[in-house]
Amino acid sequence: MAIPTGSHTITTNVEFIPELWSDDIIAAYKTNLVVANLTTKITVDKGDKIHIPKPTRGSASVKTAAAEVTLITESASEVAIDVDLHYEYSRLIDDILNVQAIESYRAFYTNDAGYALAKTVEDQIIRNWEGLQGGTVQTAGSETWATAVIGGDGTTAYVDTTVGNSTTLTDAGIRKMIQTLDDANVPQTERSLILPPVERNTLMGLARFTEQAFVGEAGPGNTIRTGMIGDIYGIKVYVTSNCFSHASADFSTNHRVGALLHKDALCYVEQQSVRSQSDYMQQYLATLFTADCIFGVGELRDDAGIAFVVPA
Repeated sequence: MAIPTGSHTITTNVEFIPELWSDDIIAAYKTNLVVANLTTKITVDKGDKIHIPKPTRGSASVKTAAAEVTLITESASEVAIDVDLHYEYSRLIDDILNVQAIESYRAFYTNDAGYALAKTVEDQIIRNWEGLQGGTVQTAGSETWATAVIGGDGTTAYVDTTVGNSTTLTDAGIRKMIQTLDDANVPQTERSLILPPVERNTLMGLARFTEQAFVGEAGPGNTIRTGMIGDIYGIKVYVTSNCFSHASADFSTNHRVGALLHKDALCYVEQQSVRSQSDYMQQYLATLFTADCIFGVGELRDDAGIAFVVPA
């Protein structure tokens, strides 16, 4: 049935519909992504599962004079990652609020939407840290962080019983984790050390990372003056509050989880980047605002990263 002439639609009455700023949401989303930018990112359009080839490394053979070359038999496998995570952020904004509130209230909503979706993506990626080094990713919300995870000292096998036995990050611990990746022939480049804020405080107290004799900086760029940590042993350091926090088995002690990662350790599959929509709902005399994204996460290379647990 044709729409009657003179009907009021979102086209004829667009002036009455408030807009929430998509660009601001996208900006806030990107600003708050830390860990996602340190993993392999793949963008897909269609499908609910992505299959990534995982070829094995070949070995060189001795060439014998006048003899045929030795053929390398391929035994490639694949990594399958489900694209099954769809998260949304919605608010119903009543007309009276839209009329009476100052304009900055919408700026808060857009910024909050970007932050909430970014944190969700980060949380899903960080949950996969538990699966590195042969571990098993637990069901969301029930992580124990006790499988194939170490303490910050690099030697204590973390066990999540009673109060837990997390240990503070140490210089020896960092070097031990670096060796773990080196022994697995993980490339030296594109490695990242991701820390919760509590461990930034620890690093700032270690002379190796602040004294000019070790850092090699001078003038205004000196680490001990600026308080900024750029890299450790050639590995870039990132501090983010998104690092996972969990309680011990008896719920008496809190711990935080960090990781040393190569970019190929984990994969973030983005099918729909964050988008925002608004729709006026007359039955409520309010505007429904929703931001959402669709993505998937998974492990690409098990030995290319290692998680560690430190006291909160």
